[in-house]
Amino acid sequence: MIKLLLMLAFFICCTTGGEIAMTHGMKRVGEPERLRPVALLQFLWRAAKDGWVWLALPLMAVSFYTLLILLSWAPISLVMPASAFNYVVGAIGAKYLLKEDVSPKRWLGVTLLFVGVTLVLVTG
Repeated sequence: MIKLLLMLAFFICCTTGGEIAMTHGMKRVGEPERLRPVALLQFLWRAAKDGWVWLALPLMAVSFYTLLILLSWAPISLVMPASAFNYVVGAIGAKYLLKEDVSPKRWLGVTLLFVGVTLVLVTG
């Protein structure tokens, strides 16, 4: 069980870290001005030059392969609900790393998720 919990923690760190890095990078890159080929290529070029995007990509890849390992070790009925802990860590990262405003309703939802994931892990 310790091995599973450590791998879940690693998965959550990689997933959330990748999402936060990608969000930060894309906020720096901005959005495409138009949905035309030249504008999309310019957008992709800006994204390809951003270090945060390049940090996010390997984190997300490691996260995916870690998920595959987890699914080979434990039932999906445990792994997928436990992976929802990403939302909890993501909300905390959004608040403190990205300086986003997280409303009280969202914190309530995060709290409910935390309680639900904890129940899945304790009873799993």
